[in-house]
Amino acid sequence: MAILAAPLPPPHRYPFSKTPPLDMDLDALPPPILVSDAQALARLLRVLEATQVVAIDTEADSFFNFREKVCLVQITADAQDFLVDPLARIDLAPLGAMLADPTKQKVFHDGEYDILILKRDFGFEFKNLFDTRIAEAALGVESPGLAAVLRARFGIELDKSMQRSDWSARPLSTKQIRYARLDTHFLIQLMQVQRRELAERGRGMIVEGECARLERLVPASGEFNPDDFVRLKGARALDRSGQRRLRELFAARQALAQAADLPPFKVLGNDALVEAARRAPRDFDELAHVPGVSPKHVRKIGRELLSALERAAELGPLEHPPQPSRKDGSVQLDELEFELHERLKNWRRERAVRLGLDSSLVLNRHVLVRLAQRKPIEEGDLAHVDGLLDWQINMFGPEILDVVRTGLRELPVVIAQSAGRRRHRARREGGRG
Repeated sequence: MAILAAPLPPPHRYPFSKTPPLDMDLDALPPPILVSDAQALARLLRVLEATQVVAIDTEADSFFNFREKVCLVQITADAQDFLVDPLARIDLAPLGAMLADPTKQKVFHDGEYDILILKRDFGFEFKNLFDTRIAEAALGVESPGLAAVLRARFGIELDKSMQRSDWSARPLSTKQIRYARLDTHFLIQLMQVQRRELAERGRGMIVEGECARLERLVPASGEFNPDDFVRLKGARALDRSGQRRLRELFAARQALAQAADLPPFKVLGNDALVEAARRAPRDFDELAHVPGVSPKHVRKIGRELLSALERAAELGPLEHPPQPSRKDGSVQLDELEFELHERLKNWRRERAVRLGLDSSLVLNRHVLVRLAQRKPIEEGDLAHVDGLLDWQINMFGPEILDVVRTGLRELPVVIAQSAGRRRHRARREGGRG
């Protein structure tokens, strides 16, 4: 464990000797194999059966459709690149056995989104994952995106211009095919290099813990919650009347997006939505002067936006602070737990700097929330905090307990003093009235 405590070199510098560049002409690679019928799928399955390490990525259409879907699954196995087309109406269920097989290594780069969408759309389960982005971050690299990593590691330049192209369109373009196959082509080689370096630094357990977390991910229900408007930047700065207007506009935009089969941001941007709630335009002319609302917006959706604002006026200001849907459990925190959570976050940030790690790899946000809720004060209490790993208990346990004990001793006094100041200020302002 002492190896982990050693700081890494400054960000942007690789902590190890640079991997020799790959002497490779990307244009000379054999074309990938398109899997769009049962015969091609059978060929892929034979390759997967005979290999133990598989690299995987996906492409979806979240920038073009209301409900995103998997449009392409890229697979590299046995030095061959496959592009699996889920839109070709082939049965992808046979891939599930490979993904859930603990004897086969599945390699992703920044795989959380891919895993969630594959679970949601196909019900797949995952075992024995390795995420090369997590590994790069665990090695102290500040820019672990795939293009930056392949450039620094192997001297490979990726063209990322197709990242936001329409992956639901068929046929795929030559540029899309080239882009997609390179997302997995080098991942297995990258993993092999990273494994050696992780072993040298004693940091393999960080990647193992994070990849185990990825395996347990559960897709969100997808149900729309109008109170999620509070997640928009600037929403909490509005008064209760403004928040009521934003809530109604937020729900109206969702309905418009669903009817048009577009992602909500393509109906109207978040900044324009918040500004419309702040200004409360009463007619088309006033709506047209809201920053971010174009004449086209006024023509196409102006009536619906003004109707939402009229509903908000009829309903009146929100009575209670809005509560967004629970994505990280934070809405369950009372005042003491919230303040304790802030102290734990500050400790995590400082510890991450000393280790040369991203804060999320010291403790992820879900574990921070659970620590604030459970308030462990004895060593044995830490074992009951879901998601807190053995290496984290061994490395950080005494420090976590010290933060919690100190917080429980000091925070009730701080909170009481703060409440007293608020009451005093309220009485003083009331007296002025």
